Amino acid sequence: MKRTVKYMKWSLFVGLLTLASCEVSELDITEDPNFLTPELSSPDFYITSIQEDFARHLDGDVAGDPNDNFVTGGFQFGDGLSPLGMELTRVMQMSSRDYESTYQDSDVDDEWDNAYRGILKDIRLMTPLAEESGLTRHLGITQFIEAYVISSLVDFFGDVPYSEAVQAPEIVNAVLDSGESVYDAAQALLDQAIVNFSNAATSNPATDLVYNNDYTKWLKAANTLKMKLYLQTRLVDPGAIDAFNAIVASGNYITDTADDLDFNWPGTSAAQPDNRHPRYGLNYVSNGPGDYASNWLMNDMQVNGDPRLRYYFYRQTNEVPGVEIAPDEQTLRCSLQTPPAHYTSGGFTFCNLPNGYWGRDHGDDEGTPPDGPLRTTWGVYPAGGSFDDGSFRTVAQPTDPTSFGGGGVGVTPILNAFMVDFWRAEIALAQGNVAAAQGFMEAGMIKQIAKVQSFASLDANADLSFEPSSADVTDFINAEVTAFSAATGDDQWNILAENYFIAHYGNGIETYNFYRRTGFPNSLQPNREPSPGSFPRSMFYPNQAVTSNSNITQKSSLAVQVFWDNNPAGPSFPLSN
Repeated sequence: MKRTVKYMKWSLFVGLLTLASCEVSELDITEDPNFLTPELSSPDFYITSIQEDFARHLDGDVAGDPNDNFVTGGFQFGDGLSPLGMELTRVMQMSSRDYESTYQDSDVDDEWDNAYRGILKDIRLMTPLAEESGLTRHLGITQFIEAYVISSLVDFFGDVPYSEAVQAPEIVNAVLDSGESVYDAAQALLDQAIVNFSNAATSNPATDLVYNNDYTKWLKAANTLKMKLYLQTRLVDPGAIDAFNAIVASGNYITDTADDLDFNWPGTSAAQPDNRHPRYGLNYVSNGPGDYASNWLMNDMQVNGDPRLRYYFYRQTNEVPGVEIAPDEQTLRCSLQTPPAHYTSGGFTFCNLPNGYWGRDHGDDEGTPPDGPLRTTWGVYPAGGSFDDGSFRTVAQPTDPTSFGGGGVGVTPILNAFMVDFWRAEIALAQGNVAAAQGFMEAGMIKQIAKVQSFASLDANADLSFEPSSADVTDFINAEVTAFSAATGDDQWNILAENYFIAHYGNGIETYNFYRRTGFPNSLQPNREPSPGSFPRSMFYPNQAVTSNSNITQKSSLAVQVFWDNNPAGPSFPLSN
């Protein structure tokens, strides 16, 4: 995102504070001051707020930040849906031994709140203002965002309130709509958005944080989101693949990285407002990273010589207890432990990795030792952290928390050209067209690796001589393609799936959905706990939703499947662990 956007955001933020400070003696205390109201706003302010809340719907927020929404003041909410999906698919580390204690009903209150009281409510308030002024492109952007948000709620929760939700203030117990009907509503919204994006006889938003008012790109994004929804329903809708291919035939979808739909975090500001990538804000702090990196992901990438390793992860040390140095109970207790039997029998990595990659296994819940200056953390992609040039500096920056690496000028990948290639590879492999699947997988890898490498320049202090060469990249891709071609059956699905997961680093919605659609890769590191309970096929409804809405009954378990997931639920299915 161009640096000028940062100053536009600040201008909007200051302007809203000025408006909010007027007539304070007449402030209606029944109105939540953390949300925009028609009296204090305009369609342009709404668009800016909705777009940023949309990014936080995916990627979450910096914990404890009182100014979560860097445009409007906002309210505090949680990690977003993407980190949930990344944890479940081992792209991020999950730090609890069983699933139901990890993903409780209270853990998703904030994500639900942001979707309904934040994004959808703001859209309902903005819509009549935009309609009155004929601002069709404002409407198109919010229709696109609404379609993505409501479909993602279905992906994580199943049946959700929609037809009566945020529609009228007198409806306090909105009914649950079937996931299928919500998906249908999302497709209808996208059809409307496409019409509105095509209307040039209208004023554009003052600030479009996504495409800078390029509606050719917005049209492609809308069609690409339609493709994503068709892909999601391919197991339950016989016509879904034909509808997907019809858009492919039109050519009017995201095929080039230049048209990618991303949210680009401006970065550089740590407070009032914090506009850095959320994972940067949680990890580049004075006491060291808050996240643990996934041992499964780092090991897979290191073993296979993946050229993205130094971009994805930044090491603070080159010595891990039990590998380069003696085991240490204080900083890495598991370095003194015997691997669980199911790890040994399956040949899975346990506890520690070589070359300074200091992470944790799936389901390692051994508390928080004094390892903040030692943990491997997020790199320059996608979080805007540091490129790993082997300098092994600590990321603690107590005096200037924005100065390390890229300063949080990261990206939330939402709909990208490489994703479409992987979708097409999945469909081709499911239909038995191995050659086509191989070609699409290769095309997706080429695009995504090039995108990742373009982020290295964000870290002005890094020694980029450590970047992999073009020959390194070509050799890696060729090796994966050759392995795919030589494999059969499940092994082909595992190779596609592992590359899918690695490419989607930063978007756990896509990895979680892929895992449930296909059941692959079945080579994932299991939970530390041999019997961790049912793998979450959906999340529990939020506690606040169940207690405040008599039409919502809590699920019996996390094993309840969403409407498009009709994969077997038996113990032989790979998702059982």
